[in-house]
Amino acid sequence: METEFETLLRQTGYTVSEAAIKLGYSEGHIYRWKRGDEKPRSAVMTALRAEAKMRARSQPDGAFTFIDLFAGIGGLRRAMESVGGRCVFTSEWDKYAQKTYQENFRDNRPIEGDIREVQADEILPHDVLVAGFPCQPFSIAGVSKKNALGRLHGFLDETQGTLFFDVLRILSYHRPAAFLLENVKNLKSHDKGKTFDVIQRKLTEELGYTLHTRIIDAGHFVPQHRERIVMVGFREKVPFSFDNLQLPAYGGKRLKAILHPEDGSEEPETHFTTGPLAAVSEKYTLTDKLWQYLQDYAAKHKAKGNGFGFGLSGPDDIARTLSARYYKDGSEILIKRGKGENPRRLTPRECARLMGYGDDFVIPVSDTQAYKQFGNSVAVPVFAEVARIMRPHILSLIAKQEDTPAQAEVG
Repeated sequence: METEFETLLRQTGYTVSEAAIKLGYSEGHIYRWKRGDEKPRSAVMTALRAEAKMRARSQPDGAFTFIDLFAGIGGLRRAMESVGGRCVFTSEWDKYAQKTYQENFRDNRPIEGDIREVQADEILPHDVLVAGFPCQPFSIAGVSKKNALGRLHGFLDETQGTLFFDVLRILSYHRPAAFLLENVKNLKSHDKGKTFDVIQRKLTEELGYTLHTRIIDAGHFVPQHRERIVMVGFREKVPFSFDNLQLPAYGGKRLKAILHPEDGSEEPETHFTTGPLAAVSEKYTLTDKLWQYLQDYAAKHKAKGNGFGFGLSGPDDIARTLSARYYKDGSEILIKRGKGENPRRLTPRECARLMGYGDDFVIPVSDTQAYKQFGNSVAVPVFAEVARIMRPHILSLIAKQEDTPAQAEVG
């Protein structure tokens, strides 16, 4: 559980060293107060509360508000903020993802954990719901016997126990102007199409939203083949069309755009790169044993006619899809290091770039957690472009809603 001091520290955006200077105490005091080992003086808490309140007031209102569900490290949030959105609620259960999110989005409110434990009326009203919800199997046929007599209605019946249910109950309660949902490409074909049929029916027939879907490959924006289904919905009919997307030519960016140049043109970054040339740390180079294993594994499956194996890429290539399992052996994206040299993994910073995050994005977790987080993330530029074409329709629905009471009074 986060201490009040720790919460205020996050809200102010102070690092430990900055807080020590601002408050006039040693860094040791700050660490003990964060852990709850000692209780800070009332003057310290008063000063922090005042700073947190001032920073909250200084945050821009934004053109519209949104909530960020199954937030991960905030890829969809970055996309929405790029077109003027302001986040008013965040939910993410993984503590490591929370840490990365908090380091990059200094909100004056905590991240909620398990969305299943949050009541819809506890969430602030919002204009847009965004979510990269996990795809769990929906029980479409075979409702358990215990529900046979008191069968639930609508989406409560067919999606109970899935995380998509939580998206639906929040949409049903708040009725935001729009939503943006993301999932893997195979969502459409999951369970012979039955899963997507349920999703579509719940959003349209039962909640009354229009639904637009498109599978987009991130390779238009970043040097990575990564197909995801994008679902956009509006409370009322609007002239939205995915045909308005401005997609750069596929493959226009190659891996050299995200790889460390290793020529001294960038500053060394912690343990990712070292020395005056900012060369990639040797820790990312595969050991002889692992490299031999991957080659033998690929040869065995090739002999069986299977396509399983590692992906070896150079600066002029486009990478395979970065997955959350990348931390295990890095096999889907291995970088060539020259003849006779073992290949290497991408560094977490290169993974961040591959997903469209700028170098200002803070990576405060271990390499293992970072690989998982970027592998689970959305490609930010894809969704920034989707948000761009959503924006005018979101604003038109907000304006229409604001005008309705006045028109009713005139009538």
